Amino acid sequence: MGVQGLPDYPWDQVAPYAERARAHADGIVDLSIGSPVDPTPEIVRHALSAATDAHAYPLTVGTPALREAIAEWFARRRGVPGLEPRHVLPTIGSKELVALLPLLLGVGEGDAVVHPRAAYPTYEIGARVAGAEAVAADEPEDWPAHTRLVWINSPGNPDGAVWDAERLARAVSRARELGAVVAGDECYAELGWEGRWADEPVPSVLDPRVTGGDLTGVLAVYSLSKQSNLAGYRAAFLAGDPALVGPLANVRKHLGLMLPAPVQSAMVTALGDEAHVQEQKQRYRARRSRLKPALEAAGFRIDRSEAGLYLWATEGRDAWESMSRLADLGILAGPGHFYGPHFPQHVRLSLTATDGRVAAAADRLTASVS
Repeated sequence: MGVQGLPDYPWDQVAPYAERARAHADGIVDLSIGSPVDPTPEIVRHALSAATDAHAYPLTVGTPALREAIAEWFARRRGVPGLEPRHVLPTIGSKELVALLPLLLGVGEGDAVVHPRAAYPTYEIGARVAGAEAVAADEPEDWPAHTRLVWINSPGNPDGAVWDAERLARAVSRARELGAVVAGDECYAELGWEGRWADEPVPSVLDPRVTGGDLTGVLAVYSLSKQSNLAGYRAAFLAGDPALVGPLANVRKHLGLMLPAPVQSAMVTALGDEAHVQEQKQRYRARRSRLKPALEAAGFRIDRSEAGLYLWATEGRDAWESMSRLADLGILAGPGHFYGPHFPQHVRLSLTATDGRVAAAADRLTASVS
């Protein structure tokens, strides 16, 4: 299909609900988009400003310092030892990679790109741009024979679902049977909340328990947007099979897909500091602890949502009806319709609003049923 025939950007449909929410006497609480509202850490901002003498073209593959920092971070935070610079590659945010990966891998007509049933819409868009078929299927046994790329999103957007190491291993095994690449979108991995993920790290698709120590056909994608409030920096990276990373680096050189040098320097600092990540996680934990019980008291059921940046909620009726109810309370959410056809009665609410705005939303929800 290519770029012709792509759907209109869906968020225009939310505009009437946003207008209603803005009419609330205390103003809108916008929980519809997962865009960070908290400050970029000072140490990262300082690293960026110290690197602004960037007169030469940056390296598409990243500076040696950045590639080493990514590899070290995977060992320290994600349980993936032994990565070398040839295993990693910085990207201009993660969305461009999600959208372009099928095309860059040579996936095309007659091939399938598998993505979750509750899915970030860019997985499907990337498949369509490449001319491939997008298939929504969560279970490996449901992946068709012509699958060439599988997206696993853990923790998931919008539903916050986590794949444990055993399930990831089954996915990798099945993909290898099919001759498909597995790409793990792990951008919310630092944000575990409930069950075993309250204390146990969310596993990476590169974890030796998953791959058996063999990275063939496996990639992981990560972004610093959420953990470090760097959405405006477009700071992300991939890691995995060097037989895939090398060709991806080569084509990205030809296309001029390179991160600005000051951003690369800032990423080194962000990857090396855990204090700011834990501070941000505590902010999200506090907001979640306030919002989740208020939604439940107001008649919403929270499904999955054991990790990640969102609450995946349903009243058991069409999402647009829930959007209407919330808008009358001055709260804007995201309708489940935007994340595939399988969850038309869910809404997604983000934790990316200030403490005061989240408290206001919680108070309004509670008051609506008192």
